[in-house]
Amino acid sequence: MRIGTLRRGRPSETEPGITGTARLDRRTKNLTKRLRPGDVAVIDHVDVDRVSADSLVACKVAAVINAAPSTSGRYPNLGPGILVEAGIPLVDGVGKEVFTKLKEGTPVRVEGNQVFAGETLVAEGVEQTTESVAEAMAEARAGLSVQLEAFAANTMEYMKRERALLLDGVGVPDVSTKIEGRHALVVVRGYDYKEDLAALRSYIRDYRPVLIGVDGGADAIREAGYQPEMIIGDMDSVSDDVLRCGAEVVVHAYADGRAPGLQRVQDLGVDAITFPAAATSEDIAMLLADEKGASLIVAVGTHATLVEFLDKGRGGMASTFLTRLRLGGKLVDAKGVSRLYRSRISTLALVLLVLAALASIVAALAVSTAGRVYLDLLIDQWDSFVFWLENLFS
Repeated sequence: MRIGTLRRGRPSETEPGITGTARLDRRTKNLTKRLRPGDVAVIDHVDVDRVSADSLVACKVAAVINAAPSTSGRYPNLGPGILVEAGIPLVDGVGKEVFTKLKEGTPVRVEGNQVFAGETLVAEGVEQTTESVAEAMAEARAGLSVQLEAFAANTMEYMKRERALLLDGVGVPDVSTKIEGRHALVVVRGYDYKEDLAALRSYIRDYRPVLIGVDGGADAIREAGYQPEMIIGDMDSVSDDVLRCGAEVVVHAYADGRAPGLQRVQDLGVDAITFPAAATSEDIAMLLADEKGASLIVAVGTHATLVEFLDKGRGGMASTFLTRLRLGGKLVDAKGVSRLYRSRISTLALVLLVLAALASIVAALAVSTAGRVYLDLLIDQWDSFVFWLENLFS
């Protein structure tokens, strides 16, 4: 049993468990925008994915209460393991009634698999541990073939619906941003995006690619110190300030033309165009860059493996597989670049190396005839400078 309190991590002298302020939202992505360190996150998220878990860990929550199972067994999702490894208590399957029994801002206490508001037991579920998560992952891997078949079926269905877009670029809107002949850097606020953006600094400086932010990826570009030239997505996670930054805005619409995010953009006084497609926002960003003549497309924070496709938890991720086949060798995935090119030389070692080189130069000058002449001249100049300073202040 873990003993502690919410705010500063000091042990509670009166009540066991973890205490904190409850923050509730059925959408984890929305909840992370208002979480504060030490809050107790109350979510309704089947199969918690890696991106959501990373966001909760970054918010430094005290505990996570999930109304739904964090692992359904459909596939080996990565989120629960990340939360448990970070030392964050995770209680699963407490039921949707928790959203009526708890109110935003209510002080709560998590003890084992139970959730209390004051002395009242408001919810009870399954406390996840390292062992329980590992067991659930093993069971999920055993049934992965079923998910693979479903993924393949979704891929075929998507190919039938969007063959014109995939093969001929039909439906790609005209944009004012000049892309033809340039590199395009498509940034999604997904796996390892911060590390990859940092590793690409020299590339961005040398090639000056078109910076395309996919929803919250536009905020990631700004946070890295750059200015996005284009923002593409359904506009549910990009900030108002970034939408007003002057970038061209392309709103991802449903295949029937409905674009729920368009109204928000228009309310901000920002002009926008729509791109109807059944694909994901990151995929239409790549397809648009390709259709408009980008010579190379570099993807940051996107999905690359089968587990990552499934971990996204949407059938629409089938479009990502076909999009990558469509782009072929033009697409370069930046995932892992930070690990591949991480410097193995410490700053201290570099400083010592420079000092050693300077010492070698000084020694060489000291033992040579020409070097001694230059050193005598340098000493004379230094003495003249000191004499000038003494006269200046005397």
